[in-house]
Amino acid sequence: MKTTKIEWTDKTWNPITGCTKKSAGCAHCYAEVMTRRLKAMRLEKYRNGFELTLHEEELDEPLKWKGTHNIFVCSMSDIFHENVPFDFVDKIMTVIVKTPQHRYQILTKRAERMAEYFKGKTIPENVWLGVTVECKDTKKRIDELRHLNASVKFLSCEPLLEDLEELNLNGIDWVIVGGESGPKARPMKEEWVLNIKEQVEAQNATFFFKQWGTWGSDGVKRNKCKNGKLLKGEVFQEMPNMK
Repeated sequence: MKTTKIEWTDKTWNPITGCTKKSAGCAHCYAEVMTRRLKAMRLEKYRNGFELTLHEEELDEPLKWKGTHNIFVCSMSDIFHENVPFDFVDKIMTVIVKTPQHRYQILTKRAERMAEYFKGKTIPENVWLGVTVECKDTKKRIDELRHLNASVKFLSCEPLLEDLEELNLNGIDWVIVGGESGPKARPMKEEWVLNIKEQVEAQNATFFFKQWGTWGSDGVKRNKCKNGKLLKGEVFQEMPNMK
């Protein structure tokens, strides 16, 4: 499956699948749930379930895609997982450099390893780098990201699990916020979202509110489609300005 319903991208590319839990946001991992379904459907790619697996045969996929796309890299894994060799990341970057017409969105919970990989390297102009910041304990990831020379640096505060309080967004271009989905979803409060939005605007970054998830702005649990993506009656889904 190459197209996606994720609002801030339009294609996914998964030369790596499977992962291990890293922080609180991983508790009800959507990728793990989806992988179980795909394995049950007997898709060969997911024969190993959620065990980390490298798919060298899929490295050339973006070379075949016509037009210009925003491509979420490793939506079913983490490109900077500790068990992914840097030489495999090199192969992914080679494809990225060969396809400058596309924009590649790389999101990780392993900010230190991302910083280690890019140390001394030139980050391709068409790479956007992001870190997940779902709770206060993970805010340190922002410091690892802000010093990297990427064309776009972004935060994914999804699932947002608590008030992040004060944020230093120096060097950050874009902030995505969203609630958790699924039967075990944890609620997200409107004041947490508004606190982030106000700081994003004050620090001249761009704000993208993806969805409420399973819990609505009124604190009621229902289908995520019914809860929608309105914040104070409006849709806020801005994309970042390219440098």
